[in-house]
Amino acid sequence: MSKRKAPQETLNEGITDFLIELANFEKNVNRAIHKYNAYRKAASVIAKYPQKIKSGTEAKKLDGVGAKIAEKIDEFLATGKLRKLERIRNDDTSTSINFLTRVTGIGPAAARKFVEDGVKTLDGMKYLSLTPAHKHSHPKTEGRTYFEDFEKRIPRSEMETMEALILKELKVVDPLYIGTICGSYRRGAQSSGDIDILLTHPDYTSQSEKQPKLLHAVVDHLESVGFIIDTLSKGDSKYMGVCQLARGAEEEDYLHRRIDIRLIPKDQYYCGVLYFTGSDIFNKNMRTRALEKGFTLNEYTIRPLGVTGIAGEPLPVDSEKDIFDYILWKYREPKERSE
Repeated sequence: MSKRKAPQETLNEGITDFLIELANFEKNVNRAIHKYNAYRKAASVIAKYPQKIKSGTEAKKLDGVGAKIAEKIDEFLATGKLRKLERIRNDDTSTSINFLTRVTGIGPAAARKFVEDGVKTLDGMKYLSLTPAHKHSHPKTEGRTYFEDFEKRIPRSEMETMEALILKELKVVDPLYIGTICGSYRRGAQSSGDIDILLTHPDYTSQSEKQPKLLHAVVDHLESVGFIIDTLSKGDSKYMGVCQLARGAEEEDYLHRRIDIRLIPKDQYYCGVLYFTGSDIFNKNMRTRALEKGFTLNEYTIRPLGVTGIAGEPLPVDSEKDIFDYILWKYREPKERSE
């Protein structure tokens, strides 16, 4: 999966672009997640602003835009650039780490290790992967093979075709499977970075033993019909691979796409669907609301908090709406959660 998220075109695209670039720098190079979240939130709010921003003062009136970000907006509007970003772009280590984190399976820590080892490009990774000693310390260099395809966004029409195929083939394996494609696609985005599928089955609950056969049966079947064409990693509950739609008559070949399939216990499924649908800001707001109403919410469960603050047993959840009902919040359709 390419982990670079292409920003949506907006009236203030220049501002949101530099905020996202700063966010990625803070996450990948500085490992400053609080700053990453602050820049992401500001970019999200500004992307939805219906007018062209003319000053930092105007932007500061928006929730999530503080004084320091407002100063950067003024600098950008006045000069068309940011001194901080210029310094980052001219720093070889920072740019190399940021670049390598866009390769599937490489997080900030692994990217920094690559750079420390003198590996700063995909070609460098190719040579490194031929060295047996590095196969153990850097096991996920397979992502470079499909890097160019993974960098390209998936149009919604292609996502819809893949969704229909996947859900149809799930029922072939076993009609009791439940599958949901989450992420920005479920929120109505016109393009996506990858296919992120949550999978469950009534035979699998949080009280069950691990049941990797439920995941592996689906993967094996999608391979047998020619949809999944390569594997990046395959565990008991999570699969990472490469898929490609078959070409129709006189059509161009479809690109290779990243696919994640995650198997979740049935009783935790809808908390997972809520979480992996996002957005991250919406999830944060949901967790805050839950705490205000006396619950703790995460990707697995919603649980009541006692007077001592200790969480009780997980509450039954048979739909996303159940979660909204528990915290006394009006249900919001996925397309209304992109903030």
